[in-house]
Amino acid sequence: MQIDKLRGEQLDRLFDAILTLETREECYQFFDDIATMSEVQSFAQRLQVAKMLEEGRTYHAIVEKSSASTTTISRVKRCLTYGNDGYQMVLGRLQESKQEEK
Repeated sequence: MQIDKLRGEQLDRLFDAILTLETREECYQFFDDIATMSEVQSFAQRLQVAKMLEEGRTYHAIVEKSSASTTTISRVKRCLTYGNDGYQMVLGRLQESKQEEK
């Protein structure tokens, strides 16, 4: 894992802090304080790109819908193919949560 290079007390504390968030509103509050709008927008865009790639959308369609660069799309695609299945885990859980709401 790439992030293993950063593993340590500081990153553990950040992840522990994120895990304490209980509502969407708390996430808005925390991420508004901890990250720039651009950083948060990049996270959201990457997740959208991952979802669209998992749905089989073409790069062209993803660029049009998300405004992501082809470089970003390629990076997300590489993570989906060779990464640690983080996107798949989160997207699967979001899908399950959506089905439970119905």
